[in-house]
Order: sequence, then structure tokens, then C-alpha cells
Amino acid sequence: MSQVGAPRGRTWAGPSGSPRSRTLRSVATLTSVVLAVTVLAGCSSDDEADAGPAAAQDNAPTARAMVDDGGTLRWAVDALPSTFNAFQADADATTHRVAGAVLPALHTVDERGRPRLNPDYLETAEVVETEPRQVVLYKLNQQAVWSDGREIGAADFVAQWRALSGRDTAYWTARNAGYERIEKIEKGKNDLEVRVTFAKPYADWRSLFTPLYPKQVMGSPNSFNDGARTTLKATAGPFLLGKADRKTGDLTLTRNPRWWGRPAKLDSLVLRAVPRAGREAALAGGKLDLAEIDRSTAERIALALKDAGAGRSGAQAARLHGPGSSITPGKALRSWALAHGEDEEVAAEVTAARAENKAAVDRYARAQDTLAGYVVRKSLEPAYTQLSLNGESGPLADERVRRAVARAIDRRELAESVLKPLGLPAEPPGSHLALAGQAAYADSSDALGDQDTKEARALLADAGWVPGGAQKKPAGTEAGSEAEKKKAGSEAGTEKPGEAAAEKKADPAKKAGATEDKASDEGLYIVGDDKPGELRAAPGIGPGGPESGTQVLAPAPAAARESAALLARAEALDTGARSAGRPGNTKPDQGVAGAYAPLGSAAPAAPAAVPAASQALGKDGKALSLRFVLPSGPGSETLRAVGDKIVRMLDAVGIRTEVTKVSDESFFKDHIASGDYDLALYSWPASAFPATDARPIFAKPEPASDGSLLVEQNYSRVGTDRIDQLFDQAAGTLDEEEAGDLIRQADARIWAAAGSIPLYQRPQLVAARENVVNAGAWGFAAPQYQDIGFKKSETTKGSPSNR
Repeated sequence: MSQVGAPRGRTWAGPSGSPRSRTLRSVATLTSVVLAVTVLAGCSSDDEADAGPAAAQDNAPTARAMVDDGGTLRWAVDALPSTFNAFQADADATTHRVAGAVLPALHTVDERGRPRLNPDYLETAEVVETEPRQVVLYKLNQQAVWSDGREIGAADFVAQWRALSGRDTAYWTARNAGYERIEKIEKGKNDLEVRVTFAKPYADWRSLFTPLYPKQVMGSPNSFNDGARTTLKATAGPFLLGKADRKTGDLTLTRNPRWWGRPAKLDSLVLRAVPRAGREAALAGGKLDLAEIDRSTAERIALALKDAGAGRSGAQAARLHGPGSSITPGKALRSWALAHGEDEEVAAEVTAARAENKAAVDRYARAQDTLAGYVVRKSLEPAYTQLSLNGESGPLADERVRRAVARAIDRRELAESVLKPLGLPAEPPGSHLALAGQAAYADSSDALGDQDTKEARALLADAGWVPGGAQKKPAGTEAGSEAEKKKAGSEAGTEKPGEAAAEKKADPAKKAGATEDKASDEGLYIVGDDKPGELRAAPGIGPGGPESGTQVLAPAPAAARESAALLARAEALDTGARSAGRPGNTKPDQGVAGAYAPLGSAAPAAPAAVPAASQALGKDGKALSLRFVLPSGPGSETLRAVGDKIVRMLDAVGIRTEVTKVSDESFFKDHIASGDYDLALYSWPASAFPATDARPIFAKPEPASDGSLLVEQNYSRVGTDRIDQLFDQAAGTLDEEEAGDLIRQADARIWAAAGSIPLYQRPQLVAARENVVNAGAWGFAAPQYQDIGFKKSETTKGSPSNR
């Protein structure tokens, strides 16, 4: 069908929602592959947060009238995607990025991390009934169609719900949160309306159906599992997929001429696979227009801009601070003499070295000239870096030791070391569940307390870790499980430290003198403090055999797939590497490598004097030493620098660390997910749907049917029943104010349990060619792909010169 005469604007539904016929619509048939996106959805409240984001967007916002029509933008990605299905475990950042351009997103995200209705696909979306069931009514944009010409409608919603509900295990889904709560989906008064009825209330309903796939993808397990890995049978967005070239690493998106919304400014958008370590060279070679970069590359661009601002050419810059800067007149004269001397062997060697050095100087000079054509755009990512404390066993199974570690660390100093040199705000995050600028954000860190060396030492002493303790063994020490049973029995019913502090923070109305957790008589549950056998592997399971006491930490298969998906996102944040976790690769019977020290005995009387910082602590003949695992690759320099500072901070209170550096590829898969660490640094992507998205990260570990321990994504292995209850209550209330209060209560308890310590919000650094607009460091916001382009030249009206 011809597109001639088809309306380009939107036709809006009236307030009454009266039935109407759709206008004649047509779209291009698409046979190329596509990707999918999951947005970091913001808080569902329309109310403004008390304060804005910690750092504003930096994306060169420009009116569309000032953006050129046409051109190709080359955008760096870590790798081409292994799947185009965003709901599979190995969906990566490229999968998500492309889907923002080619698939429906019913709600997009603004600069404060709040979901906003996307008018390209929806006219309205609202809760229309709450009793006896919650019903959400979607009214679709009448022009919204798939690329095969079929209207987007209820059939697509139904297919996606059935695929992701978890009821059919033939679908290899990585996540289904929210979809399992749906009771039915049906067409409304006309084809433009879709009614979704929930079996139980779901506060985060705006997180669903983004991205929305066509029924051809979601309609059968085969098309979902395998077909969508290499192609999609229909799409609906401002871009179409062009050629995917695995040899060159380029994936091309082309402008959709039949798109009903604002047409894309670019002719094409090329996603180019360039590893993080190679991006400086790619930028210097002029092969990219937009790329997320590390701090060293940002500094190199800043230096090039400084040289250009001072009127220095690349050649002059090379002599000033490049490879040519080390060549003094004396060295140059001696080199010339040797190259022209009588010793032919020496002359040949020196001549080759001179040519190599000249080539290096020339490369640096050209790179400096090219890099001066870029700018660095910076903000803060919707993600934070944390110190994770593995509470499964060993010293960190004791909450007092975890709290001591947390109190020994100066979070502000660490945040400033990372962010201050970049000119970014360096306020440490006060929440595990929201970031500054989001409506759900509140600083609950006082449930744990600020850095306090004296308090850290006192907590360690109370836990029995004292100077000289490594040389002393208590008389009558019993080995193995008998000692554990006696200890567990003697401590049954005792209140754990920090429990009252958590409740006091979670419930501000509690009187200041309260010392008991009245809201929950289960107290703070810490994995490893249970009676032996309650949450431990069945006898004989695991590398240590029946009497080793080593606990098997193995997610159940369904949770393992979801775990792999979330780990892939975290892995990409810190290392730029792609997770190796395909759905079939998870090993549910893999135990923790090595054995930890046994649980400590009851705390002795406090020592007469506080131990000096230089004195190592011990207990029951064992030294207090924690295994600190860090990635070793070129994309992880910041984590290692922060790790070095943490080592010194812990040493000051007598906690020794054994730093183990492992490859980026094995860091998450072999250490974080399997629990083979005591301390580790890694990042989590933030979400403003914390009741849904953060719940598995902090869920209480539970025994699985096969005798293993189901940890979901709680890799610190620290959780409580009450935290789970608060998440469930927040997800089930449609009162947004109440939901926010429940989330803040949960966060206070997470702080008090001290399983993870947020350190700083991650910097977001993006190199952009100077004339690239509406692109860069978006912060929370989702890119508006149709607005990205090149700024119109003030002197010419033709195509931009840098394309």
C-alpha cells in the first residue's frame, strides 16, 4: 500500500473514549533483526521529588528545527547482541539499546527516573477499577501498527503475558515480575482498548509491556526461545533494522519512512562493537561519533581540547607532552649520528627505531587533532557501586563484624575520590532502593551509622575479635557440627545487634528509648546464624563432603536464569564484558569453592584497651582476614583504586584483607554469583520500581527443593522475613505514598543488616562529536532516538561535515 496521503500527526482520543475507526495505516515490511529494551522505570508518582537528581543531564538538548535531516551516527557498543529478545538471560545493553528505537515502549523515563506515558503508542493508560480486582485500561494510539501492517492490540498483550507469566516452563524467560499477577487480558470497547485485570493489586503496573513484542514473537516457545535470537517478524518504531555485519561488528538501524510519530532525524544509526579498552583509539581514528568512555579517555580528550584552545596543533602537542616530548636536542643528535655511522648493524637498528618513533609521534599528533573535535558529556548513571559483604559463613556471618566493616569505611572519601576529579557531585547514596532525585529516595544510612573507627573496634571486640586472639584457643573447644549446635541452642531467642536500630529508623513514631523490634518478632535474620541444617545443604552435597560444613549456594533453574540476566547488566557496568551466562549454562549443583572459618563463639568480656591499628585481630586461634575479590581487567581500574582505599580503612581497625584479582570474565560468574568471596565491589543498575526490581536483590535466601540454597540475586546472602514482607506490601498497594513509605522502611532494615554498603553513584562519561545533539549523558532518562542527530551548520545548509 502507498503511504501517500497518510496522516503524519497523532489523532487523540477524546475524554469519553468513544469508539472510532482507525485511520488507514500502512507500514513497511521488515525482515531484518531487531533488539529489545527494558527501561529503568521511574517512580509512579507524578509529584515532584523534594530535590532534583544529583547531576543534571548533559546531552546537548536542541530543538528539532536546528537538527539536520540526514546523516549516519556511529555509536559504540560493547558487542553485537547474541539475542534480540530482551526477556532472555543473555540480553545485553545492545539488545536494550536498539529496542528503544524499533519496539514499542508504553512508558518511557524522564530525567527524574519517572515513567511517562509514551504518546507514540498510548493515548491513555490508567487504573479504572480497584474492586473487586485492579483493572488497567490502555487506550492505544490509533496510528500504532506493526511493520507488517497489523494493528498493535490486545492479541500482542495476551501473547506477552502468557509467555512471561511463568506458567509455561517451555519459555526460557529471564524475568516475569508483574506478569504472574495478571488474571486476564481482553479487548475493550473497541480495537483501541486493552483491559488488563490483575489477580492481586500491582503497584508497578507501568513497568509492564515495555518493550512490547508482537504476538509472532511471544506466541510460541520456539519463536520466543530461538526465533527471536536472530530476527523479529515485526517491529514498530522510528527506526528499522538494516544490515548486521558480524565481521565488521556493525549493526545498522535505518529511518522508518512510515513511522507515524516524529520522523527520525538521522538516515541511519550504526551500532559499532568496540570494546571499552579500544574506544580511545577508535575515537582518535575518527571511527565513532558517540561512545561511553572511561576516565582516562575523558582526560585525553580534555587535553586535546586544551591544546586546541591554546592554538597548538597536534604536532606541537606531541612535542609538548606526547611521544616526541622525551626527545631532547642531544638525544636527537646522537640518534642521527648512530643512524649515519659506520657500524651498519647499529645504524640499521637505530634507523628502524627512529622510524618507529616518528610514526608514534605522527599518530599522537593526528589523534590529538581528531580528539579536539569531540566533547565529553557527563552526568551520573542510574546505578551505584557497592561493597558487598558475603554473610553466608565465616566472620561476616556475624552481623557485628559486617557492621564493623561498614563503620570502618569512609563512604564520602571514596565517593569524592571517584567523582570529584570529574567535577560531579560526590554525595554518597543514602539508599539501596532509589537515587537522589527520585520520589522514593530518602537517606536511611543512619540505620547503620557513619564512619566511626572507635565504634568499629568496639563491635569487633563484642564479636570476640581481639588482639592476640589468633594465638589463643578456648579450653574445651568442640569441633564440627556439635559446637555449632550448642552455640545455636544457647543463643536461641536472643536479639541480634542492630535490630532495634533498624526498627527505630523504619518506624519514626517509635519512642527514642525503645530497644525491641515490636513490628516483627522474627528479628533480623542473618544467613549463617541459623541452627545447623535449617538453611544448609543436605549431607554429602558440595565440595567439602558430608562433614565439611560448606554450604551449597545454588539458585534454582528459573531463578538462575533471572540471576544471569541481572548479573549481565551489572557486569557490563563494571567491566564492559558480556556475561557468559546463557540459560543452559547455569550449574545448579555448583558449590562454594573452599571452606570458611567456623561461626564464632559468644563474645568475651571487652578488652581493657582498644587495639592499636597495627595489631591484627583474631579469635579462637584464627586471624580475622577477609578475602577481597576484585576484577583485574582494563575496564576496572576505578574499582581497584577504591578497593585499595578500603583495604587501608579496614587495616586501621585491625581487619586484614587478602586481595584476589580475577579476570573480568570470571569475576561475576565464578565469584559473585557462586559466593566465592568475602568482600567484593560491583555495581547494580537502579530502578524506580524497587518493590519489583530490587526485591530479588535483597530477598531472604531460602532452601530449594534440591537441598541447595536459593539466593535469587541476593549475592550477599543476607536477608530477613520482614524485608521481604515490606517489599511485598509495597508491590501490592495502589497508594503511592504508602508504597514509598514501605520502601523506605525496607531500605532502613537493609542498611541495618549491613549486607551491602552503597559507596557512590557511578559516573557517566560520554564522548560525542561536537556537532552531535540530543545525545550524550542522559542520566535517568531514556534516549529519544528520533531526535538524535547533527546540529545544522550556521554557514551551510547541507549535510554536516563530520558524517
